[in-house]
Amino acid sequence: MTSAPVSADPSRGLPVRCGPVADPGDLLACMPGPDACAWVRRGDGLVAWGETGRLEIGRGPERFEAAARQLAALFDQGDAGDAVRLPGSGPVAFISATFDPDADGSAVVIPRHVLGRRAGRAWRTVLGARTSDAGRLGAPTSDAGRLGDGEAAAPWGGPAQPVSAPGRIRYAGSTISEVRWLEAVDTATRMIRTGHVAKVVLARDLLVWSHAPLDPRALLQRLADRFPDCWTFACDGLVGATPELLVRRFGDDVTSLVLAGSAPRGRDEAHDAALAAALLASDKDRDEHDLAVTSVRDSLRTRCADVRAEDRPWLLRLANVQHLATTVRARAGGATALELAGALHPTAAVCGTPRDAAMTTIRRLEGMERGRYAGPVGWVDGRGDGELGIALRCAEVEGSRARLFAGAGIVAASLPEAELEETRLKLDAMQTALERPGAPYAAAHGRSG
Repeated sequence: MTSAPVSADPSRGLPVRCGPVADPGDLLACMPGPDACAWVRRGDGLVAWGETGRLEIGRGPERFEAAARQLAALFDQGDAGDAVRLPGSGPVAFISATFDPDADGSAVVIPRHVLGRRAGRAWRTVLGARTSDAGRLGAPTSDAGRLGDGEAAAPWGGPAQPVSAPGRIRYAGSTISEVRWLEAVDTATRMIRTGHVAKVVLARDLLVWSHAPLDPRALLQRLADRFPDCWTFACDGLVGATPELLVRRFGDDVTSLVLAGSAPRGRDEAHDAALAAALLASDKDRDEHDLAVTSVRDSLRTRCADVRAEDRPWLLRLANVQHLATTVRARAGGATALELAGALHPTAAVCGTPRDAAMTTIRRLEGMERGRYAGPVGWVDGRGDGELGIALRCAEVEGSRARLFAGAGIVAASLPEAELEETRLKLDAMQTALERPGAPYAAAHGRSG
């Protein structure tokens, strides 16, 4: 998607029309083209397409606060056209930020059309549009009519561009070899034992290509079907299904879901239960998890009141992996979702601790640029509400090529070969979404490493 950055002149405002509509069914199926944005979990959420403009937020630790100020100025007059007034209705922006604050490449997209559903209610929003075209959904096969308060939508049209399934996927290796990555993990464990850092997260990538362009909509649908408890997302070419909620702010209620410590799923029910019990009893994984929870709790305390974390972790079980999970809750006290994301990122779950030492270690050892992997991704609205996850189990898609990512938390007791296997398990999420149904688990396709 290409357009000039929009003006953040509050005197101009941003024309917004938003009203309730009939249930559109599968939100992901309503996306008219591959450049759409999405944030969907168990059928609820937002999809968006078209582009009213973008914001440039630059580099540095203050970039989230800068984005919050620009959006507040731009959206200042947008609520006047919102007849729904739910989180995600009215003016909305999608954001996908780089992991490293010193890296370029963050995206803040203000869409043209937004379709949302939450708590049994559905709505649609048009941003930057004239009243005469506020009802159009962007699909040439259907016109939903003009949008009036309470007006029901006409039946939804199909995609403007048919969804194309991925063709044969070729795997083209990683930025650094597995041997070099194992050596990096070994170096990191020695640095931890000598007190340079308490925990560091090291990631690696996997490069893929196909003769045909990769359609993010096909990947999103497969991810949503396989991982219904994850937040399936797309923003400016970054596509994935994250199990980790960095922050949700709805009114004064703030929630963060912390994940750290992982194990595979078992081959049968008994094996699965044994792996789960071992994960819950693992001192190594509990230590890694406790560091991540402390990171989130301490960061929220700088902006929020009444911060409280669950007493003990529980198991989040996904199709291919299970994690130790802890929910942290707080009261916003006026802080917006973007401001809270800036305070939280990067958490110990994706960076390490202490934060600065861990970031320095990542830059030294990882041997690649993460881009927007492990950065905040999601949406924010004109009220300061929003949901931002951590961009995990994801791929950067560009034409017929994609770059997949996975990481592992390294602590003193980490074994390099075990951490490598953990990244293989996590890469499976995107690999399965990319491969044709029934494609074999073949080493030639990269599925063994």
